[in-house]
Amino acid sequence: MKKIFYLLLFSCAFTFAQANRVEPPFWWSGMHNPELQIMFYGKNIAQYQPVCDGVVINNVIKTENPNYVFVTIDTKGLPSGELVFDFKNIKNKTAFSQKYMLKERKEEASQKNSFDASDVIYLLMPDRFANGNPDNDTSKELNEKADRSQPNGRHGGDIEGIIKNLDYLEELGVTAIWSTPLCEDNDKGYSYHGYAQSDVYRIDPRYGSNEDYVRLSSELKKRDMKLIMDYVTNHWGAEHWMYKDLPSYNWIHQFPGYSQSNYRMTTQFDPNASQTDARQCMDGWFVPSMPDLDQSNPLVLNYLTQNAIWWIEYADLDGFRVDTYSYNDKEGIAKWTKAITDEYPDFNIVGEVWMHDQAQMAYWQKDSKIAAIQSYNSYLPSVMDFTLHDAIGGVFNEDHSGWDAGMQRVYDNFTNDFLYPNVNSILVFMENHDTGRFNEIYKGDLNKYKMALTLIATVRGIPQIYYGSEIGMAGDKGKGDADIRRDFPGGWNGDSNNAFTKSGRTAQQQQFFEFTSKMLNWRKNKDVIHNGKTTHYLPDNNVYVYFRHNTKESVMVVMNNSSETRTFSTARFTENIKNYTTGTDVITGKKVNLANEISMEPKSVMVLELK
Repeated sequence: MKKIFYLLLFSCAFTFAQANRVEPPFWWSGMHNPELQIMFYGKNIAQYQPVCDGVVINNVIKTENPNYVFVTIDTKGLPSGELVFDFKNIKNKTAFSQKYMLKERKEEASQKNSFDASDVIYLLMPDRFANGNPDNDTSKELNEKADRSQPNGRHGGDIEGIIKNLDYLEELGVTAIWSTPLCEDNDKGYSYHGYAQSDVYRIDPRYGSNEDYVRLSSELKKRDMKLIMDYVTNHWGAEHWMYKDLPSYNWIHQFPGYSQSNYRMTTQFDPNASQTDARQCMDGWFVPSMPDLDQSNPLVLNYLTQNAIWWIEYADLDGFRVDTYSYNDKEGIAKWTKAITDEYPDFNIVGEVWMHDQAQMAYWQKDSKIAAIQSYNSYLPSVMDFTLHDAIGGVFNEDHSGWDAGMQRVYDNFTNDFLYPNVNSILVFMENHDTGRFNEIYKGDLNKYKMALTLIATVRGIPQIYYGSEIGMAGDKGKGDADIRRDFPGGWNGDSNNAFTKSGRTAQQQQFFEFTSKMLNWRKNKDVIHNGKTTHYLPDNNVYVYFRHNTKESVMVVMNNSSETRTFSTARFTENIKNYTTGTDVITGKKVNLANEISMEPKSVMVLELK
């Protein structure tokens, strides 16, 4: 009887043994890097040894947590199809089997048509953009429920809302969408921003499904538009399923326990920095609710790398924006970036390097000669031009130029372009989801908006605009993040103002929209703006003049940032005007004689196509 009892118990152990999670959930044959590390997660799964007929298993890693097994296989030469992993006990008997799918890769999947200087990126926060499917506003399985009355709560915007308004974005003239994170964020509150992710293989059900995300990508491709994912390598959220059962102590940074970052990114390259300060920047947590991932741990780094590649392949992504890039372990994040660009050579990744010095930002761009002094290469194709953003945030209220005031501040920003390895791959912007709203700073002044938008649309780099600015939306950063992340008017049933349609816009909203649309649609086919050279002239009386030119054409941009009408001779610009006699203003359609003088109204801009 006792023998029968133990046999039954043994049989039950086999029956209930299983992998509760397998990540990546599937993969593809024919990848550039044939090595694939599959994570199997289940109760005491490490007691079993995985085998797979016909598959070379290069490595099996078991950590101090018996609920994890990391299995590295060689997929080289493996056709698409189903693999079966048998998990053997100590007697070499199969306790359970786990199927795994290798899918057939799309032809030329590695040759991604990524975003570049020919694009204009539209940054939106999905929860605040448009609610296309009210049925998914709340999810029974997730903590925070929809409550639009709460400024920091979930408001119900979703992927369907984006899809339903793609015609609006196409009319506006943007060519790429960067959405703040859409993966599951199960924080109990303030979860709408998505940066505290709790499952990086799953779209948050309150936004839709993984299939909806793929559909968004497909709908964008039909319009020759691109999809950029906001990827977070530095941290997850405290509700992440893996944080609740860590694979290993060093999966996250511990001191032991919690310690906050000092946010001093300069310690990453400061030759005089103490090791303590440098560690506190890289390893300290961004905030208490976001456990800091240890990218120096090979298992963590490989998990993040494969997750990123999985999304690129699965959703046909066109680029990444990487959050808090310079807070990561610098060696680890360089390996992550290189692994992705090795798999997709033309794939663009822009990193958030929120610094206020061009040399410090240039350090983080791929092939930086500055970083090479320390034998470092981040392999990051693009960084964000925060110094230009700093200038834009105040310069249009400076009516008089000085040694370092007025348009001289904008001019000075471009004098340091020699520091960047690839100046055309820098993201230029007026604002984003973390900064003050331009139209709040400048009190809805359309003329100042026209100057700022023209600036980022015509200088070197990749322009990015923030949702709602194109209709004059404002928001006070001083009142908290929710105020700079207001709901787009018309995105919800019952909104009194629908700015997605011309008939629904106010007169002021239409003025903002018309100007933005005209400028962005003009820019679409202007190679001279995308890849041309820049020649600029020292501002005179707060009038700034620069030319974008190539061997075929030339564009002259003139900004009068003073509070007075300015009249100036064109003789000073002869080296760029050359034999051109007139210029047609893109904004007004008027012809301007270049022979003698140009007169401009206060706070105005002209974009002249030279003839």
